[in-house]
Amino acid sequence: MEEISKRELLSILKKIVKNEIRITYHEQKEPLMVCSSKIGGKPAVPADFIWPEFTGESYDGITESRPLSFMAQINLKEASAYDTEGILPGKGILSFFYEQVSMVAGFDPEDKGCARVYYFPDEKALVPMDIPVNMDEDAVIPELAVTFKEHVSLPECDDFMESHKKIADWDEYDECRMECGYEADDWDMVTKLLGYPDTIQSPMEAECEALSRGYRLGGPKDYEKISEQEWEDINEKSTEWMLLFQLGTIETENEEFMFGDCGQLYFWIKKQDLKNLDFHHIWLVMQCC
Repeated sequence: MEEISKRELLSILKKIVKNEIRITYHEQKEPLMVCSSKIGGKPAVPADFIWPEFTGESYDGITESRPLSFMAQINLKEASAYDTEGILPGKGILSFFYEQVSMVAGFDPEDKGCARVYYFPDEKALVPMDIPVNMDEDAVIPELAVTFKEHVSLPECDDFMESHKKIADWDEYDECRMECGYEADDWDMVTKLLGYPDTIQSPMEAECEALSRGYRLGGPKDYEKISEQEWEDINEKSTEWMLLFQLGTIETENEEFMFGDCGQLYFWIKKQDLKNLDFHHIWLVMQCC
């Protein structure tokens, strides 16, 4: 790979900049409205909703079917004002679930189902549902009110260099991001909708495509089983995947919900599936330090 000048770097970043919807949250004394955007609490779902479960192995080595934790719901009417690119539906509820006891990372096709995303277009048809009685108490997220904010989104420097096959100076990269309107954060556990992922390990688009084809990616030997021709096709099709939702460590005054070691959850979806409002084929990746 050849080095890229700061001028060329800035030019490219201005062309690939996206919008993301940053999410912050806080505790409050009064319960939220049923269909409010929130982290945790009780989900707003149809009366006949069947709570999803996933069969996985806990850290204690116990394999069993467990209910997924309700992680968050987004009222799309509330969020639409911050969706400057018009990517999300303008109304309805988008709900995110993840099974926290087995806490799989999404590197095995058998991890499919550890996370679910539901779209409910009609708020009036929804009711609050109690948390399943067999839910591990440590997997129950308390209800937290959220606020939204538009934010400039650009890839991490490593991700940029890999996707563009260029070597960029880290300091120059940060300077160019700032010139594009990107605001740095003191805390890197970011919760957001859309935009580029804040990766902790490596880019995930090709992984999502390979895993959706049934390939396991647990280590070097798994990667070697995939032919060079197949990898070329995987990399080509990887551009069809986009970040839908990223969730970092959830902290309250008395509790902390961490994913792995200071990790983040990334809910991925194919662009066409999002346009078709088809959330059955999302893929969850957890990355941690």
